[in-house]
Parts: sequence; C-alpha cells; structure tokens
Amino acid sequence: MKIRTLLIANRGEIACRIARTARACGITPVGVHSEADADALHVREIGRSVCVGAGPASESYLRIDAVIDAARAVGADAIHPGYGFLAENPDFARAVEAAGMIFMGPTPETLERFGDKASAKQAAIAASVPVIAGVEGARSDPDEIADEVRRMGLPVLLKAVGGGGGRGQRLVTSEATLIEDIEGALREARSTFGSEGLLLERFLPEARHVEVQIAGDGKGHVVHLFERDCTLQRRHQKVIEEAPAWGLPRTLLDDIARDAVRLGETLDYRGLGTVEFLVAGEAYFFLEVNPRIQVEHPVTEAITGLDLVALHLRIAEGAGLGLRQEDLRIDGHAIEARLYAEDPAMEFAPSTGRLGTLSLPAGLRIDSGVAEGDEVTPYYDPMIAKLIVHAPDRETALARLAAALDHVAVEGVETNRAFLGALVRAPEFAGMQVHTRWIDGRIEALTRPAPIARPALWKAAAAILFVASGRTDQCPEPWNNRDTFAGWRLGLGGDPLEAGQRVTLTDAAGASEELRVGPVRPGSRYEVLSEDGSAITLNMREISPGRWRLGEGREVHLIDARLHAGVIELDTPEGRLVFRPAAALDYAGGEGAAERSVVSPLTGMIVEVKAAEGQAVAEGDVIAVMESMKLEISIRAAAAGTVGSVTVTKGDMVDRGQVIAEILPPEE
Repeated sequence: MKIRTLLIANRGEIACRIARTARACGITPVGVHSEADADALHVREIGRSVCVGAGPASESYLRIDAVIDAARAVGADAIHPGYGFLAENPDFARAVEAAGMIFMGPTPETLERFGDKASAKQAAIAASVPVIAGVEGARSDPDEIADEVRRMGLPVLLKAVGGGGGRGQRLVTSEATLIEDIEGALREARSTFGSEGLLLERFLPEARHVEVQIAGDGKGHVVHLFERDCTLQRRHQKVIEEAPAWGLPRTLLDDIARDAVRLGETLDYRGLGTVEFLVAGEAYFFLEVNPRIQVEHPVTEAITGLDLVALHLRIAEGAGLGLRQEDLRIDGHAIEARLYAEDPAMEFAPSTGRLGTLSLPAGLRIDSGVAEGDEVTPYYDPMIAKLIVHAPDRETALARLAAALDHVAVEGVETNRAFLGALVRAPEFAGMQVHTRWIDGRIEALTRPAPIARPALWKAAAAILFVASGRTDQCPEPWNNRDTFAGWRLGLGGDPLEAGQRVTLTDAAGASEELRVGPVRPGSRYEVLSEDGSAITLNMREISPGRWRLGEGREVHLIDARLHAGVIELDTPEGRLVFRPAAALDYAGGEGAAERSVVSPLTGMIVEVKAAEGQAVAEGDVIAVMESMKLEISIRAAAAGTVGSVTVTKGDMVDRGQVIAEILPPEE
C-alpha cells in the first residue's frame, strides 16, 4: 500500500526528522501538538498540525483516541509514532490498524512481548541468547523482593518490567537503603509504567553497553545495521553514543549481531528495532529490546549511508527491505552528543525557560526540535539538540565533536554543554576505558567548570562591544555622562580621560565582574579596566555585519559577535562565549541566615510528601519528592528544625521557586 499522508504522532526533533524524509519520499507529513506546543518548531516545520489536548503528555500525546481522531481528520494512511509516548504501546498499534491505517512499528503482539522485560527475557532465552542471571519472573511484593535481594547478595539491580529508555532501574548497594530503594522502584514502576512488577538481576559493575540496530520485513527476513556503543551513561540515561563499538573484537561484535538477528527472526520482526546488550570482558548478555526507532539512530545512518526512516517507510508499504546483509559496510566512525536543558550544578535537574540565544555550529549534522526564541517547558523531555559528527576514524570524530561543543551557545536555560565537552576530552573515554557507571563515579570532576584560556581578553571584548554599540540602560550615551564616573582615570600615557562606562558582565559559570571601558582615542581603540586594577588595550572594529577585527598588541583575532536578546555572544577561536550585561547592583548580596523556606528547584509534579506539620527534621531530610521531565527529585530541608507548614499535596503541580514547606528553628 502506497503511503500518501503520514501522521507523525510525536513532537520535537524526531517529528521534524521524520517529516523531512517523508517529504523526500513524496509523502505529505502532518503533525500533532499539545496546547503547550502550538508554536513549537515541529509544528512550524511540518506546516500542518492537529491539536490533541492540553500541555501534559497524559492529556495530549498519550491520548490514543485523540491521535486516532487527528489521523482520521487529515486522511492519514499511516502513523509514525517516533520514539517515546505511544511508540511501544500495543493498544495504540491495535487502534491504528483497527482504524484501517498502517502502524509504523512492530505488530501489537511483538510490542507486548518486548514491552514487558520479563517476557522479553524469556524470548531471549528461547532464542538461545545469553541473559543476565537473576530471579526468574517479576516480583511486586516488597517483603518478597527484600528476601530475594538478600538471598542474591548485593549489589542487585531492580528493573521495572515496563521500563525503558533508561528509566525504571534502581541499583541496591546497601542493606540500610534496601527498603527505601524497593519502595521507590515500585512507586516509579506504578506511576510511570502502570505496573509494579520488578525484575531482580545480578549487577555487572564494569560493563559496556552495546546495542544492535535491526530491521525486519515482517516475513522472517531480518538484517542488522551493525552496532552502537552507548556506554557513557548517567544514571542509566545515555549521554553520548557512537558507531561502531570501538576497541571490542570484531568477532565478538559479529556474534552479538547474529544473536540480535536470530531474536528478530524468531518473531518475524517488522520495522526498526534495537537489541541491547551488556558486554563484560569476553561475555555478553541480553538487556532489552526497544521496538522502535532510537534517539541515537543518526550514528548508524552515518556509518551505513542509509536513511532509516526511508527504510522504515519502505517496510511499512510492503516493499520489503531492499537490501541484503552482505551489501552492508561500515564507513568511518560517528559520534552523537545529546545537548539537554539541564543544570549540572543541581544534579542535572531539567532547566526550563525561553531560549534567548541558541547558536549551534556548522559543519556537522544537527537534529533539533527547538529554535532561538522557543520555550523549554516542564512537560516534555528537555533535549535541545543532537550533535552528530562523522569522520574517517574515531580520534578525528572525537576532536571534531569537542570543537563543535565549544562553539555551542545557549542562553535562557542551563545546559550540559560543558559536561559533554569534558566527556569527549576525557583520556579514559579516548581509550575506551569506561563502563556504564564510569560517569557516576567521576561526576564532580566532569562537571567542574573549565577555565577560559584568556578570560580577560574576551571579557574586555564583550564590554567594548556592549559600550561601542551604545546598548546600555545604565548610560544611553556612553561617553557623555562624565559626572557619574568623575575621578576615574585611565593611565594611557597621553591626555587623561575622566570618563568611563561601567559594564557588569556575568559569564556562563555565573561569575560576575564590573569592567570600565574608555576610548584611548576616537574610533576603534579602547582600554578596559578590571576590578583588580589591571588594564587591557584593544583595537576593535566591525569589518562586516557581525564580524569584528580584534587587535591586541601585535596579535589580531577575527571573531563573530552580536548583541541579542539581552546578551553578548562572541564566537572566538577558543569557542563560543556568552556574557550577560547587567547593573552591578543586580549581583550585590551577602551572607544571610540559613534558608528555612523549602522551595521547589524546578517546575514539576509532587509525587510524594514525606514530611508533616510538627515533624522534627534534620538538615538534608527529604520533605517531598517531585517528578519533572522524566526525573524524580528529592526536595530536602536546608536546615534542621520543625516543619511549620506544608503547602503541597501529592499530585500538585508546582513552579520553580514555589515554597512547598516552612522549617521553624529548633527550640532552644
């Protein structure tokens, strides 16, 4: 059946990416959106979209009836679910087929088989694929789980049978936290995946995560498109992915790929899927199957030269795979980094806000679902973009990705850009001496702010750009307000100038400094005085719109610079830097008493309230647990005392900074 109109039941970068290939194949794409996404990039790029409900995913993107109605309304022949949301929901697949449309994914029966981790593990065993040792079947009774864990011996991994995408896993390492870990795992399984069942498995402490991309025509013909390495993870969430898996014997990888294909063949697999494994030494073990397109599929496309969405469309139309295993070859090396709106200083809590600045480098593939001026809301995954580099070898790919990350600039939300840069430059990663828990053990070093090589030079350039452009609320005419700065002199070796424009700059790390800028002579030569009394003289002039010539002594730098949305952005040879100018008083402050108002660190939903009015708490005790953008966060007391009031209950939506409880001082 020829697909003429395709409904894309997803949002963000994957919706944009599917739409581009659909158009290239002569298919008309139509999108869906929530009320919160009415002006989202995927709506603008696709060009036609149907609203399916309110902001929360449960009231829009997860509504099977609303999505089916939207597909009927636009006359869709097929629905592509992307990843996440309804992509692995067998009820949705059945509803699509019952409505006379093509579901672009496996059969509902396959989704049921792989959607339950216990069932998927049994399928792997039946196909003679090695699995991780553990308790057979799923468990939901807390006491029974505790007894089994004690019998197995720590550490043990608790896995929600309905989990996926790195969620629903909890590592138990201590008897002291055993009950708390079990309760938390059961709660997450129930609230997120609709089932309390947990798998109990032996924990492999230093394993690599290798996954195989498969494609099947639904008639028993399955091929693999080689493997990806997804070892770099933080709390079971993938951070950087690459293809092929570097540093492992090709014979071992071929064995893993053959097992992945055999598993697909046993179920007459249809469409795209990923079979995931853990590799420990020379042994490998089945982990799970993701029966859909993956976030990291671009690295497979890079090394194979295939368009996986086009292949998926071909399969859905009944045209088969159109390729044989012996036709496939690996070309070079590809690496993908996921740029997220999250704050490493707050344990990677999601960061919401409007993207006042979003500058992404050229010369590589970028898949993004947002643009400058868009808002990152608390309702969905906070991914900003995927940066994909393809090179002849891994060393070159790593170097190019590191340089690309240096030239990313985002303002309006916190991001993990610097963290990603630290990862790709880490010697252990370069030598692939890493495992799935490696990041968690080095998180402090990896999130330490990297120093700017020449901070004084670039701060001075930013201050000059700000003043020379006359863009300041403090002094609209920078050189005319002599009374404000009377008495300040620059020692310039010539006639003293009793004028200077104050500019307070805050960098990406949050450090602020007041600079004073004065012209040495009319034109393009300036001197900038810092707070410590040091001075730097620069020649700075705009040679074309947005392009500046910066001279320091005998050195000349050409940089791209702009003032935009209240920030100064410099693209320097060392990377892209962002500074926010503000009045100095904006950053004035002092030491205060211990904070006794417990506030929400971000926007999200309260899933549990742990403290009650009148209860005595110690510093660090959990007051409430919230969930925001796939992350469960414990909100803790910053000081010891007695709970005076609690203003939230389970299920409440709260904003960042909202007070959820007050802690009274302990009685003398």
